[in-house]
Amino acid sequence: MADRIIELKNIRKSFDGETVLDGIDLYIRRREFLTLLGPSGCGKTTMLRIIAGFETADSGDLLFEGQRINDVPPYKRRVNTVFQRYSLFPHMNVFDNVAFGLNIKKMGKAEIARRVAAMLEMVGLAGYEKRQPESLSGGQQQRVAIARALVNEPEVLLLDEPLAALDLKMRKEMQLELKRMQQQLGITFIFVTHDQEEALTMSDTIVVMSRGQIQQIGTPVDIYNEPANAFVADFIGESNLLEGVMEKDYLCRFAGYSFPCLDKGFMKNEEVEIVVRPEDVDIVAPEKGMIVCTVRSIVFMGVHYEIMLEGADGMLWKVHTTDPVEPGAVVGLYLDPDAIHVMKSSDEPLASEQEEMAALEEEEDEG
Repeated sequence: MADRIIELKNIRKSFDGETVLDGIDLYIRRREFLTLLGPSGCGKTTMLRIIAGFETADSGDLLFEGQRINDVPPYKRRVNTVFQRYSLFPHMNVFDNVAFGLNIKKMGKAEIARRVAAMLEMVGLAGYEKRQPESLSGGQQQRVAIARALVNEPEVLLLDEPLAALDLKMRKEMQLELKRMQQQLGITFIFVTHDQEEALTMSDTIVVMSRGQIQQIGTPVDIYNEPANAFVADFIGESNLLEGVMEKDYLCRFAGYSFPCLDKGFMKNEEVEIVVRPEDVDIVAPEKGMIVCTVRSIVFMGVHYEIMLEGADGMLWKVHTTDPVEPGAVVGLYLDPDAIHVMKSSDEPLASEQEEMAALEEEEDEG
């Protein structure tokens, strides 16, 4: 309990009668890099804004170091926020932007200069003090925004999709930079994103959200290798998602065949959902395979080939491999027991379906 810096207890929030957060229970540890991950409209940004104090929960408790802070105004909370839009002051140079919060606190000029210099050094912008924001690249502006938040020495830094506006190369560099800064400073980062790669790259803990509820909490390895349900499997990485039956402990049936697996604790012949990651499928000679398929397409993805195959029952399989095969070839698929992940059936829509629904809702709103 002592290492918990923030706790959310049964937090609920609605807008215009629509539930956005539905009974959220979550604790966040000191010095943890925690990511709230999910599709548009899942409630992750609303949760961040409640922690920051920009929104108030309809019910439930928000605790900071064990003290209820539901009614504490944002400026009195020991947190700072970095937004997707950097919100730098265009009439101020880099030094004055970073020093803004310290000047508000009426800190001494020498101490302000020391702190700003140290922070610009940390974010790799030493020597940029007199530059104006419009002369900086997007990545540099983001670093200024982060420095402005960190110079106030918050105990928690909240980051609301701060890398979304950057190009791919800069985004990857900033992912590593943010993780380095968090480890160097030893403070808690709470990061919001819909980008699974960002979450997997930077996080100590990932909270996967859907429709205002938490679907799974775990380390990046746990979330990827042991998804709690089909939604998480669909949202984190690519997957072959199949319906199956758990015949007994360590034996499941899907795609017309029985396969040994590592799962247990299900009822006999219980209907389940099966996840098989594309990289966990081995392509072998037809006579050595558990399933015989025909290669329908092959695409070179740079690091690997993405191959689509079709079984005799019409089921499609996606496989990632470094070994190419010819379209139209007949091959076998082999699955080791640890390649098969068995989950209880769920009515939760897949992430791809939720993204489609969110896009349609946005089109209707624009119309």
